[in-house]
Amino acid sequence: MTKRELFQFDLPGLRAQRDAQAAAKNQPARGARRWFDFAAGDAAKVKPRQAAVNLKRRLTVVLMILALAATALIVRAIDLQWVSKDFYLDQGDQRYVRDLKIDAPRGTIFDRNGNPLAVSTPVASIWADPSTLKDHMDRVPELAKALGLDANALAQKIMQRADKQFVYLVRHLNPDAAEAILKLGIPGVDKQPEFRRFYPNGEVTAHILGKTDVDDRGSEGLELAFNEYLAGKPGSKSVIRDLHGRAVESYDVDLDVAPQPGRDLTLSIDKNIQYLAYRELMAAIKDHKAAYGSIVVMDVNNGEILAMVNQPSFNPNSQNPNIPAKDLLDHMRNRAATDVVEPGSVAKAVTISAALESGKWKPDSKVDTNPGTWQHYDHVVHDHRNVGLLTVTGVITHSSNVGAAKIGSTLSRDQMWDMFHRFGFGETTGSGFTGESPGNLRIAKLWGPVEQDTISYGYGFSVTPLQLARAYAAIAAGGVLHTPTFVKGGGDEGKRIIDRKIADEVLAMLRTVIAPDSTAPKAAVPNYFAAGKTGTSHIAHNGGYRNVYNSVFVGFVPATNPKLVAAIVISGATGTDIVQYMGGTVAAPAFSGVMQGALRVLDIPPDNVKNWYTGGPGPDPLALPKLPPEPAADPNVVGEAETADP
Repeated sequence: MTKRELFQFDLPGLRAQRDAQAAAKNQPARGARRWFDFAAGDAAKVKPRQAAVNLKRRLTVVLMILALAATALIVRAIDLQWVSKDFYLDQGDQRYVRDLKIDAPRGTIFDRNGNPLAVSTPVASIWADPSTLKDHMDRVPELAKALGLDANALAQKIMQRADKQFVYLVRHLNPDAAEAILKLGIPGVDKQPEFRRFYPNGEVTAHILGKTDVDDRGSEGLELAFNEYLAGKPGSKSVIRDLHGRAVESYDVDLDVAPQPGRDLTLSIDKNIQYLAYRELMAAIKDHKAAYGSIVVMDVNNGEILAMVNQPSFNPNSQNPNIPAKDLLDHMRNRAATDVVEPGSVAKAVTISAALESGKWKPDSKVDTNPGTWQHYDHVVHDHRNVGLLTVTGVITHSSNVGAAKIGSTLSRDQMWDMFHRFGFGETTGSGFTGESPGNLRIAKLWGPVEQDTISYGYGFSVTPLQLARAYAAIAAGGVLHTPTFVKGGGDEGKRIIDRKIADEVLAMLRTVIAPDSTAPKAAVPNYFAAGKTGTSHIAHNGGYRNVYNSVFVGFVPATNPKLVAAIVISGATGTDIVQYMGGTVAAPAFSGVMQGALRVLDIPPDNVKNWYTGGPGPDPLALPKLPPEPAADPNVVGEAETADP
C-alpha cells in the first residue's frame, strides 16, 4: 500500500483529529493546507544548503595581517638601528666593555733637605669575577696555593659572592708575584695595578707621617691632615674583556683618562735631627725604666718643627704583629701633640713673666721661702729642701715651689690666666696636626687661692709637649709667639705676647738652671751656652696622684742667640729618691744629646767661636750670665729644691 493510499484510507480519521485539535485551540479549520503541513513534519528536519565561500575576502584579511606584521618589524628595526641605538650599544658594552680604574700615586713627602720620607711604590692586587670563577671551582685549590690562602675559605668566599662580578682576593702583592698568578690562566682572575705607601725611616718618623689605609688614603698623621693635597686623581681606561673576564684590547683610546699624580710635600722636619731625637728618647726611657715619652724640637725664629718623636712607636710599613692588638692604638698615638701632662716647675717661667709684667717684682726682688713650706689657706706648699731667702731669679735657679706660690699669690687671677693663655696654654697651637689636644686651662673665675698657688708651680692645668716647646720658643724669640708648622717655609712672623725686656730677663734666669748647683747641669751643651727649666710632676690617676712621675725639661740653645728649642717629656719613671726621677736627671741629658747633634747638623757656630776655631778653649757651658747678687742666706740651708709635691 502506498503512502497516498494510506492517507486516503484514513482520511476521515485524520480530518476528525485535525478538527478536534483546532477546536481545542479555538482555531478555525484550514483545510488541505493544514494537512500538508502536518504530513510534511519530517521534511522540516532537512539541513538548508550552505552559502558559497568568499575567497577574495579571506585573501584581503590575510594580506592586511601580513602588512601589519611587516610594518611592526620595520618600526622595530628603525627603533633598534636609530632611535634606541645608543641604549642597546651601552647595554652590550656593559657586558663586554669595562672601565678600568687607573690609580694615581700620592705625592712624595720630603724632609727639609729633600730626603724622601714617604713614597708610593707600585703593587698589584689580585681580584676575581665570582660569576665566572664559580664555573671553574676545580681550579680554586691551585689558586689558593698560589695566593697563600686556605682553599676552603677561598671557595666559600667565591660561592657567597657568586652573583657578583668583582671581589678582591689579595691586596698589594709584588707585581712579579701577581704576574706569576695570572700565568696560571684561571678564568675570572685578574690583577689591579695599585700603589702602596712606603716609609724609608719606619718607626723614626711614624708618628709625624702617620700612614695610609689599604686604599692608599691617609688615615693617620700628616698623611691624613694633607690627604687632599697629597692624593692623586685616578684615571680610567675602557677595555674589552674576553669570556674569562680578562682585558684583551682597548675599547676606545679617546675615552681614556690619564691619572694625575698627587702633589709633593716638603716638611720642616730634618731627618737627621729626627733620628737624633729618636735615639736619645729611646735611651732615656730604657735607662730610667720609664713607660713612654716625647721630644719636640723647633726653630725658635719661625715655629718650624724640626723633629717630633714618641715612644713607644710602631712600624707603618707592616701590620706590627709583635705589638698586641689592644696596645697598637696606644703605640700609634702622637703623644707630643695629643697627650697632656701637668708640666710641673717648667710653668714657673710663665709665672715669673706675669710677675715682672705686673711691676710688683724685679729679677732681684726678694722672697723668703723659709722654712721650706708655706701654708696658704688649707693647703701646704712644699719645697724639697729649705733654700731660705731667694731673689726672683733664685726661685727659677733652685726651682722653689714656695717662692713661685708666694709670687703668684700677689697677682690677680685674671693677670695669671691672661699670661698663661698668651703663652698658648688652653688652646691648640694651630699646627694643623689632626687630633691635637688644646690641653686644659680653666677660666680664671673658677680659680680659688689654692688653685692659683698650684698653677704657679705647674699643677692644676695640663699641656702637651708641643705647647711647652712653643711657649719657651716665645721666651727665646724675645717675647714673640709663633704658630708651629710641619711645612718648610710655613712659619709665620709671630705675635708679641710679652715685652722684649721681660723675655730677656726670664731668659737670663733660665740660664742659671744649667749651673752646677742648680737643677739641670746635665743639660749643658759643650761649647754652647744653654738655658732651660726642669719640671717634675706626679701623674694624675683616678682623681688623685700616684708615685709615678713626669720628668720634663724645656730649653734652648745657644742662649746668647737662640736658634733651637726642645721639649722633653718622659713619663713613668719611678724611684725612692727624687734624684732618680727628677727632670734634671731623666730629661735633661736627652736635651744635651739632641742639641749637640742638632747644632752640628745645622752648622750653628759655637759661642766664642774665634777661640774655638783657633784651638783655644771654648766657652764654659756652665758659666753663669751676669745676674743680680743673691741675698745672704743661711749657710746651712742649700741644695736642690725641685719637688714633685702637688
